Amino acid sequence: MLDNNIIEQLKTVFTKLTNTVDLVYDLSDHADQAQLVEMLGEIGSTSQYIEVKTSKNFSDIPQFHIAHKGFTNGISFKGIPSGHEFTSLILAILNSDGKGKFPDQKIIERIKKLKGPIELRTFISLSCENCPDVVQTLNQMAIIHGNFKHQMVDGAYIQAEIKELGVQGVPSVIHDSKLVYSGKLSLIDLLSSLEKTFGVEESNVLSDPNLGQFDVVIIGGGPAGAAAAIYSARKGLKTALLAEKIGGQVQETKGIENLIGVKYTEGPMLVAQFNQHIAEYPITVFEHRRVSAVIEDSIKRIEIEGGEFLTTKSIIVTTGAKWRELGIPGEKEYIGRGVAFCPHCDGPYYKGKKIAVVGGGNSGVEAAIDLAGIVKEVVLFEFMDQLKADKVLIDKLKSLPNVSIVTEARTSQIIGDGQKVVSLEYENRKSKEMMKIDLDGIFIQIGLLPNSGFIKNIVETTKFGEIIIDNKNRTSAKGIYAAGDVTTVPYKQIVIAMGEGAKAALAAFEDQMFSL
Repeated sequence: MLDNNIIEQLKTVFTKLTNTVDLVYDLSDHADQAQLVEMLGEIGSTSQYIEVKTSKNFSDIPQFHIAHKGFTNGISFKGIPSGHEFTSLILAILNSDGKGKFPDQKIIERIKKLKGPIELRTFISLSCENCPDVVQTLNQMAIIHGNFKHQMVDGAYIQAEIKELGVQGVPSVIHDSKLVYSGKLSLIDLLSSLEKTFGVEESNVLSDPNLGQFDVVIIGGGPAGAAAAIYSARKGLKTALLAEKIGGQVQETKGIENLIGVKYTEGPMLVAQFNQHIAEYPITVFEHRRVSAVIEDSIKRIEIEGGEFLTTKSIIVTTGAKWRELGIPGEKEYIGRGVAFCPHCDGPYYKGKKIAVVGGGNSGVEAAIDLAGIVKEVVLFEFMDQLKADKVLIDKLKSLPNVSIVTEARTSQIIGDGQKVVSLEYENRKSKEMMKIDLDGIFIQIGLLPNSGFIKNIVETTKFGEIIIDNKNRTSAKGIYAAGDVTTVPYKQIVIAMGEGAKAALAAFEDQMFSL
């Protein structure tokens, strides 16, 4: 099942193991059982510390769990974790033995404080590129917590249960038949959601919320943030990098062919290089953090969700942008249950159904074209009187027999039955008539929104939320700089963000030197 190159790579990867990790599969007469047993056997052959065993239990579906030094650690897989989930299995083996990258100690403390017992299932699709992040994070939580069980579930094996639960998107994290979390991973959002669902144990030991004082703090870990951090450290400034996730949107980018000097790379590979480069310098990294407020003064205070804070002379904002939401009733309530943002990940869940795509730019039209090959019918909604996409895409869209286009449409409400989306309400902007269309899902493709909300009361922004900067990346507030997609800089490109991050760092250094 695994080719020789992968097996040889795994032999190298698993040299880090120092204790026994068991892969314990259930017995099954399912047609895919032999495939599972073969894959586990091949993985077991790559290290003396990996043993493949049977639990003697019977299952209708191929499934297995992991044990470390003879004790189960709460991680299990229902289905065969191939495709994008193969990495989740490899990391689960390493993490089970304490190897690999874990969150920092303060995040670990938050995880340990979750009230147990916790038992979660994450429904995934093997073609989903966002699912492994959620699976891997919850697997780590199971290892860290001790009274926490997590199972990856390949939805292809349990279609009847998926229908019963009302799951219409992946990844979907389920507890006791209730949706706990859905969509792309933010460890912060996921952890906050678990804290609200299960509660937090009180502790007599309070960790120090003060993360320290720095010369410069970069908020955001994408290309601009990585460049700003490296340039700041090279100038001898005491530097911290504060981010929800290193890499930002680059993590989700597939082929990159326009980064000068690099003929081809992919997002995850480039992010790994960011991490390696950052590690070469004395940069303090605080990952999995979200800023709640900035208090402006000669020494600025950055407050973080959860109560932590740090202080700094200068701030460089490089927080990029996120998917823009419609901001209408029903949208947030039905994310993962009919409201989706990723056609590639969630499209297969709407096979043979009627769906809407909201957004007539390139991303919206491309999504409609892709989905038309899967679903029964696509209705594309555009706010303006004509589509904004490239002509070649519009021509392709109009050639498809199962696609219709509605222009001058202002979406007003997403309607559901408590379990899933059933219709979309919109206004015809020309006639002012309110309309309603029955459908099974809505894919929102209306562009990106700058992540500037936490600081827009301090710095000047455009009506779109972009931070206004000068030619040295200074904002309207002294000592605060900005770079990349969160700013007014034209052309949102990786190579431009990198250059802008370097400029912002040099400006911050220059201003600090002149203030001495």
